[in-house]
Amino acid sequence: MDCLFCRIVAGEIPSKKVYEDEHAVAFLDISPWQTGHTLVVPKRHTVDALEDETVLGEIAHAVVTVANLLKERLGASAVNLLSNAGADSGQEVFHTHVHVIPRYPDNPGIGNVKSVVSEDIEATHRRLGQA
Repeated sequence: MDCLFCRIVAGEIPSKKVYEDEHAVAFLDISPWQTGHTLVVPKRHTVDALEDETVLGEIAHAVVTVANLLKERLGASAVNLLSNAGADSGQEVFHTHVHVIPRYPDNPGIGNVKSVVSEDIEATHRRLGQA
C-alpha cells in the first residue's frame, strides 16, 4: 500500500489520533499551521474530494466533532476547514482529507492560517485527552 493515509488508517504507521468512527480517522498534523491542526481522513481511499462526490458527506460528522473538540479542549474560538484537490492546490498526500485548523483570537483570519507553532504535538495530544 503506497498511500500514507491508508497506512495510518490501517495502523501500520503511528499517528496522534484524536477521533475515529466507522467512516473516518482524525489525527494531528505533523507539520501544524496552528496548535491542534488536525486532519480528518475517510477510512476508504479516494484521491481527493472531487473524485467521489459522497466522500465529504461520509466524513462530515467527524469534521464537525473534531472542530468542536478543538474549540472545547484547546480554547480555539473558530476553525478553518480546508480540503485541497490536486497537486496545484497544494495537495501533498493523495488521499481525501480535510484540514481542521483551530483559530485563536491572537491570530485570526484566513490570511494568518499558517503560523509558528510552539507547542509540541505530544502536549497538544495530551490536551485533547488522548494521552
